[in-house]
Amino acid sequence: MKKILVAEDEQAIREFVVINLKRAGYDAYEAANGEEALAVYDRENGSFDVVVLDIMMPGKYDGLAVCKALRQKSGAVGIILLTAKTQEMDKVSGLMMGADDYVTKPFSPSELVARVDAVYRRVALAQVRDSNNFKEEIVSGDFSLNLRSHTLTRRGVPIELTQVEFQVMEYFFSNPGAALDRTDILKHVWGEAYFGEEKIVDVNIRRLRMKIEEEPSTPRHIVTVWGLGYKWEA
Repeated sequence: MKKILVAEDEQAIREFVVINLKRAGYDAYEAANGEEALAVYDRENGSFDVVVLDIMMPGKYDGLAVCKALRQKSGAVGIILLTAKTQEMDKVSGLMMGADDYVTKPFSPSELVARVDAVYRRVALAQVRDSNNFKEEIVSGDFSLNLRSHTLTRRGVPIELTQVEFQVMEYFFSNPGAALDRTDILKHVWGEAYFGEEKIVDVNIRRLRMKIEEEPSTPRHIVTVWGLGYKWEA
């Protein structure tokens, strides 16, 4: 069963989200605030595939704080933020903290389910590879990408990645030196049916550069192709 946690302080919205996710085949759990979300996550031993977080939750932990805490616990769980149109900086902050995607309120049930499905597919792919003892590895210069364990190493030193970051790196490693435009990256990583904004690509590139570049402001590996997108240089 696909397992998902929904953290939203507005009961009507939370129930709306949960009902539609259950109709789509998810085993949905609820939390009314950030503290409860983390408690439910720990109680279930982190066994969720996806977590949906409202950014503006009262109490000690808002959605961004929960996102950060979850990423410290696991790079594998998918995280989607629910945001308002006015929360532009919060969207970027959430993505920089490791969220996989965001959905802007108000949203339709079909949009939400489609975005959750896309994140779930990435998580499920990693689980299938792991359960089948998938051992394929892609080496690019000093970097090695293990497709079974979803890990990246540089000269043997591990670099922790989220599922989205891993898929971006896999796409780069499979196309070394090729100029990949944002639309290509978006379709490959987020899926053909994704109808969000292309800037999600730029934020994830920024996050990856902070993890793998010695000088993120002057990257040597993830190079900007002006007017197009990015390319990987080993």
